[in-house]
Amino acid sequence: MSKILVIHGPNLNLLGEREPGYYGKDSFDSVNAEIIKKAKALGFDCEIFQSNGEGKIIDKLHVARLDCAGVVINAGAYTHYSYAIRDAIAAIKIPVVEVHMSNIHARDEFRHKSVIAPVCAGQIAGFGKNSYLLGLDALKAILDGSDCK
Repeated sequence: MSKILVIHGPNLNLLGEREPGYYGKDSFDSVNAEIIKKAKALGFDCEIFQSNGEGKIIDKLHVARLDCAGVVINAGAYTHYSYAIRDAIAAIKIPVVEVHMSNIHARDEFRHKSVIAPVCAGQIAGFGKNSYLLGLDALKAILDGSDCK
């Protein structure tokens, strides 16, 4: 069974409380339970990690390169300005799928640009908690060698 990592960035620990119009009413724990269930169904051993700190996310990405087949990441606001997370993703040489619960392209203009997208395998946005589940499907397809790139 391949191990994968799902990273939740800043403020995502407040799911269910924070801006439910954008992020839904499901709690952080319930979203994680659905992610783990879906990952198991796809044949993955899934680790979940959340941090509000940029350096901790970078450190976790560095560790993932040694024991994970791939990563699904919602970098939160770091998506739009963290060149350090971008460089970490580029350095680890395993597939990374970027996900967002809200449609970042339909929100504030500063959210329209992702600095991490160019080094990720792809981006999924706007499907609420299902963005994570779709990200898992995409990661599975990539790891199985499908022609999505």
